[in-house]
Amino acid sequence: MLCPPTAAGSPSVAAEPLALVGARLVDGTGAKPVDDVTVTIEGGRIASVAAGAPAPEGARVLDLEGRTLMPGLVEAHVHMSSLDVPRELEAHGVAKAARDFLAGGITTIRDVGSYGRSLFDLRDAIALGLCDGPRMVLCGQIVAATSAGARTFTTMYRPADGPDEMRRAVREQLAQGADFVKTMVTGALNVVHEGIDPPQLTRKELHAILDEAHRHGFLVAAHAEGVEGIRLAVELGVDTLEHGEQSWRAPEALAAMAERGIVLVPTLCLFPLIEELERLPRWMRERAKALGEEAGRTVRAAKAAGVQMAMGADAGPHGENARELVLLVEAGLSPMEGIVAATSVGARTCALQDELGTVEAGKAADLLVLDGDPLADVRIFTQPERRWLVLKDGLPLAGSAAG
Repeated sequence: MLCPPTAAGSPSVAAEPLALVGARLVDGTGAKPVDDVTVTIEGGRIASVAAGAPAPEGARVLDLEGRTLMPGLVEAHVHMSSLDVPRELEAHGVAKAARDFLAGGITTIRDVGSYGRSLFDLRDAIALGLCDGPRMVLCGQIVAATSAGARTFTTMYRPADGPDEMRRAVREQLAQGADFVKTMVTGALNVVHEGIDPPQLTRKELHAILDEAHRHGFLVAAHAEGVEGIRLAVELGVDTLEHGEQSWRAPEALAAMAERGIVLVPTLCLFPLIEELERLPRWMRERAKALGEEAGRTVRAAKAAGVQMAMGADAGPHGENARELVLLVEAGLSPMEGIVAATSVGARTCALQDELGTVEAGKAADLLVLDGDPLADVRIFTQPERRWLVLKDGLPLAGSAAG
C-alpha cells in the first residue's frame, strides 16, 4: 500500500458540520487579523465565517483557544519526483512526499516538472479519496527547446524545435491530463554547458506555446532566469515567471508584470541549497551565490513595483517548504505579504483562486491552525510543533491535534 486510504472510491468529507470557535483569523487576503472568529464547515466547504458567533446547533465544536486559523499553504513551485529515487520506486516516493506536504501545512502543490505518470496517478487517487495528500496541480513534462537541460533531465523535459513542434508538445501535456503548461524560456543555473541567457526559445516558439495553451484555457509558467528571457516572457504574456533572478535589471518588465497580474515565484530556497552542496562543482555554487543575491534584489524591486509573488521553494525536503516564506520575509516582504504569497497568490498560480487560498464562505475547507502568531514570527511555519491542525476538505489530516 502506497498511502493509507481515507475512503474507498470516493472523496472524503466530514460527515457532520464542524465549528472552529475562538480562532484568531488571518484570512489570506491581507486584511487585518480578527479575533474570536467562528468558522463553520459543512460538506468539506466553509459554510460561514463570523466574529463572535456561537457554533451552529448540531455542529461538532473544536475550540481553537485563540490559535491562528488561516488557509492551508500553497506550494507554487515544486518537483515531487526525485532523481535520487529509482524510477521503479517513484510511486512510493511521491506518495511519501504527499504525506510530508500535509504534515508541513501544505494543502495544495503545483508541480512544475515530473517524470512519467506517477504524479498523475497519485493526483487522481487523492481526488478519489483513495489516499491522503494535498491537491496537486501538474504540468507533466516541461516544454523546452533542444538543449543541455533537455539532455540532463531527459524525460522531465519534452524537447521540441520550431513553432509547430512546440504546439504539439503542449497538446501532448494537455492530452495526458496536465493542469497547466511549463516552458523553459531560458536555461537553468545548475546545468552544465547552459547559460541563463540568451533565451532558448525564439519569439515564434514561445508565442506558439502561449497561444496553444491559452486558447484551450490553460496557464503557462515560464522558467526565465536571465534578463533577456525575462523581458521576452513578460512581453509575450506568460502567466507566471519562475525564478526570475535578474528581473530587478528590467524595471519595465516588473511594471508590466504588475499591470498584467503576472505572478513572480522567486524560489529563494534554491540558491543557498546549491551554494552549500560541496559535491557540486565550484562554478555552479558560485553562480548560485551570485544569482541568489540578485534574487533578493528582485524580491525588493518586485515589491516596490507592485508585483504579486507566490511561495515556491523548488528545493526539498518536501514538507519543509515554508522555509521559502521565511526567506521572502527576510528579503523584504512583510509577514502578512509573505502569508498572502503562500495562500491567495499561490492559489492564483494554480488557477484555483475561486476554490481556495482564502478563508471565506463557499471555499474548500483547506485550513491550517498554528499555535502562535505568524505575524509576530513567521518562523513558526517551519516548526512542526506549532502546526496544531491541518484540514483538507474539512478533514483533520495532520498536526498535533489531528490524532
